[in-house]
Amino acid sequence: MTKKIGILVGSLRKDSLNKIVAKQLAELFPADYTVSFIEIGDLPVYNEDLEIDGVESYNRFRKEMKEQDAYIFITPEYNRGMPASLKNAIDVGSRPWGESVWPGKPVLVGSVSPAGISGALANHQIRQSLVFGDSPVMAQPELYIDASKAIGEDGKVVPASVGFLQTIADSFVAFINKNSN
Repeated sequence: MTKKIGILVGSLRKDSLNKIVAKQLAELFPADYTVSFIEIGDLPVYNEDLEIDGVESYNRFRKEMKEQDAYIFITPEYNRGMPASLKNAIDVGSRPWGESVWPGKPVLVGSVSPAGISGALANHQIRQSLVFGDSPVMAQPELYIDASKAIGEDGKVVPASVGFLQTIADSFVAFINKNSN
């Protein structure tokens, strides 16, 4: 049975390290999985007043999210936290009250950083918000990428890191199968 996975990337930059890793990860799922990127850069900051007239990007985002069987979040860390773009997407997806896109959908959270602790704090903030939203979030293996070691000078993920990402993809497939309705 075909499964659909939506990827949300917290870095909106065209050539972001996070997008490089997310694109590589997307290629590693079995043929019966459809992996697509969900646009979040066009979502206005959540404001309940905007719901009165409707916001097309809110509607488009919620519709695309509801069509997915699972989600992957790939994020940088900004000022020891998740990017505003991802927090906003989580908030938009959780509204209107009673119509959240999050409950019951398996989630993988990964973080990519040029060095250091590889976005661990942003990673855990996202997990916290999604657990509150009633999403099962894969705990192990964890996905933290130090881009200074994982992405070569050619802008591609190095073979050793591709192998690690394959382990992540395989584990997430098993997690989806275990946690799908």
